[in-house]
Amino acid sequence: MFGVVEGELTELRRGVLGPCVLALLEQRPRFGLELVRDLARAGGLLTSDGTVYPLLNRLRDAGLVTSEWQVVEGERPRRYYSITQAGRASLVAFRNEWTQFAATVSQVLREGAAEAADGAVKGRSR
Repeated sequence: MFGVVEGELTELRRGVLGPCVLALLEQRPRFGLELVRDLARAGGLLTSDGTVYPLLNRLRDAGLVTSEWQVVEGERPRRYYSITQAGRASLVAFRNEWTQFAATVSQVLREGAAEAADGAVKGRSR
C-alpha cells in the first residue's frame, strides 16, 4: 500500500513543481542549483534533483521563463532563470485554481475520514 501512496504523492509533487519554480522566480532570478536547493529546503517538493533541469527547459520552451548566462568574477558561469510576463500570468491563474482545488481535496479527505470513522464506530456497536 505504501508504494501506491508514495507514487501518487510523487505525481502530485511533479504536478505542482512548475508553479513552485515560477513562484521562486517571481521573487528573484535564480540559477538551477539554487532552485534545486530552495525546493529541497521546502521539504517534500523535490523528489529528485534531475527533475528540475528538464522542467526549466519545458518552462523556457513554453515562454514562461527566460535564461541567460552570467559570469561573476572568480566563479564559473551560471545560467540564471527569470520569470516572464506569461509566466506571471500562468502563476496567477494557478494560484487562483489551486486555492479552490486544495479546499475541495481537503473537504473530500475530511468527509472520507469522517465517514470511515462513523463506519468503524457503527461496526463496533453491533
